Amino acid sequence: MIVAPHVPVLLDEVVAALAIVPGETHVDGTFGAGGYSAAMIAGGAEVCGFDRDPAAIAAAKPHAQLRLFEARFSEMATILEGKNLAPVDGVTLDIGVSSMQLDQAERGFSFQSDGPLDMRMAQSGETAADFLNGAPEETIADIIYRYGDEPKSRRIARAIVAARPLERTGDLANVVRRATGYKPHDKKDPATRTFQAIRIHINGELDELEGGLAAAERLLKPGGRLAIVTFHSLEDRIVKQFLRTRGGSAPAVSRHAPDTASRGPAASFESVAKPVRASADEIERNPRSRSATLRVARRTGAPAWPARKGDAS
Repeated sequence: MIVAPHVPVLLDEVVAALAIVPGETHVDGTFGAGGYSAAMIAGGAEVCGFDRDPAAIAAAKPHAQLRLFEARFSEMATILEGKNLAPVDGVTLDIGVSSMQLDQAERGFSFQSDGPLDMRMAQSGETAADFLNGAPEETIADIIYRYGDEPKSRRIARAIVAARPLERTGDLANVVRRATGYKPHDKKDPATRTFQAIRIHINGELDELEGGLAAAERLLKPGGRLAIVTFHSLEDRIVKQFLRTRGGSAPAVSRHAPDTASRGPAASFESVAKPVRASADEIERNPRSRSATLRVARRTGAPAWPARKGDAS
């Protein structure tokens, strides 16, 4: 069986949106602790789970209705097509860092407990320490501003460069606090935005999300359901724009183009519900759900839109 020590955000709402029929095939693109997958299996689905974190794959328990792949969710279409497991009836994505990763100090995602400045979901490649200790000050400032919406990004970047080398999460958090004039009684720790920005950069999360949405479009059969949970405005904006464009609600060509110009491919998705936010009861049980937004769409019978540069192939 799957052991799920953390209850996924908006679990009941996601399961309801998927409307699983026994025997269907569903993709859990962000397997994590397996909470969504367990609920899908309980509904009678065959599940293909993806996670780039080898620790998540290693911790999972075998199940007859579960196939696991250590891979990015942007690669799911290529992998499942290659194994003759496509198309599928549903795709679920829970974007961002998992509770398991946040709760392990040695992974370096959080400053709540001191640990090495790592932040790598796949546990390979450049670490946060590598980036912060080697990148130019301007680059660091741009990343913190772009992905953290931090107005004091240049001041923080200057302080980071002056404090090099940085190796621990606690050291980085203290540098940010000093640079921003943080007081213990302040409502929000300013290190939150900087940690978010660096994590997004290290893991290429927004590019991965765009690739994952395109992969889901390829994978889903007509009538298939797509459920995506995001946790901040950068992620939600990408999902909203993707569904709006693929649903035919965004202009496909310039308003300056001739009237005879093509209006682009047919809509590949249709919206089936308004965005869903966590209830007050869920927020009380799980504060992480406070910023979560669930968007749901249904695949039409139209072909997937042509791949863009950067999409997984």
